[in-house]
Amino acid sequence: MPSDTSPTTPGIRIERRNALALITLDRPKALNAFDSDMRAAIVEALPEFAKDPIIYGVAINSNSKKVFCAGGDVRKIIATYKDDPAAAKTMFADEYSMNWALECFSKPSVSLIDGALMGSGVGLTAFNTHRVAGENYLFAMPETAIGLFPDVGAAHVLARLPHEMGLYLGLTGRTIGRADAFALGLVTHCFSAALFDNVIEQLSEAWPIDHLLDERHVDPGESELMRHALTISHCFSAATPTAIMERLAAVTGSEAEWAAGVRKDLRQRAPISLEVSIRHIRQARTEDLRETLVRDYRLACRFLEDKDFAEGVRALLIDKDKSPKWRPATLAEVDPAGVDAYFAPLDEELQLPTREQLQAMP
Repeated sequence: MPSDTSPTTPGIRIERRNALALITLDRPKALNAFDSDMRAAIVEALPEFAKDPIIYGVAINSNSKKVFCAGGDVRKIIATYKDDPAAAKTMFADEYSMNWALECFSKPSVSLIDGALMGSGVGLTAFNTHRVAGENYLFAMPETAIGLFPDVGAAHVLARLPHEMGLYLGLTGRTIGRADAFALGLVTHCFSAALFDNVIEQLSEAWPIDHLLDERHVDPGESELMRHALTISHCFSAATPTAIMERLAAVTGSEAEWAAGVRKDLRQRAPISLEVSIRHIRQARTEDLRETLVRDYRLACRFLEDKDFAEGVRALLIDKDKSPKWRPATLAEVDPAGVDAYFAPLDEELQLPTREQLQAMP
């Protein structure tokens, strides 16, 4: 099969295989953590693929059997901020610009996901037209555990999930498998990862993508998460994180133990992250993705300037003592005016072209 590989970028391979543009995450030792060079390679390639008449569509996959993408390289972002705050903010701006470019891409796009998918990996795949889950698929947006918030446009996705599931996933950061993801619409198809190479082969010959994926799809089974839908809907429809905690504490009967576990998880998350995330996700319900990404950047800059993000990365990813010292330490101590400040406009907001402008670019 003819193949044209782009100049080598560490951590990623980009190839033309006849009618298919194939993007492969290739940073297994770092669990395919997404960095600036990988991001730049994708942003550079997308316009070329869009205008190439030979290219039918794009596929994104991973060379790792354990993980699709464990998220962004947040340790590098924190280290960069210490020496060059503007450069760290640019890293966020570039990622959100890529998310918007993926959303506006004008041809079919399919993500072939097996293993863990978190953070930046969600932003890399959530806006593809087709999202396939292998048997080892795992989804999570665990940012509140490191003193951040669900970014990369994920609030736009979470805001549209049924039964307040988006708030549940965005605040707790809990992991779900492919049966849950399919029930929620986070993935469009489920089949064995052993078929991914065959799908790539067929796509390279420009086989119609819908038929190709539909005929391989298998029922992923019952969603475990949907068993808790009524409890989640009731508890996470509360106005504030504090009220959510109170409703979880009041759950009785067969759901009581499960609700207690959720409440325990929330108590370990950064209080300011919970307050910011609930507002961010709810505001995203009435916005398009572009508006949500602009606010993602606003919030990310504020989290860089504050202390909890750096502290969360230290406690969970650097020292790994799993004992972050959040400031404020409890929800009761969160100042509403402080939360408002996170959402206040920046002097220099993220500038994203409109969909029409982006698609018209030469």
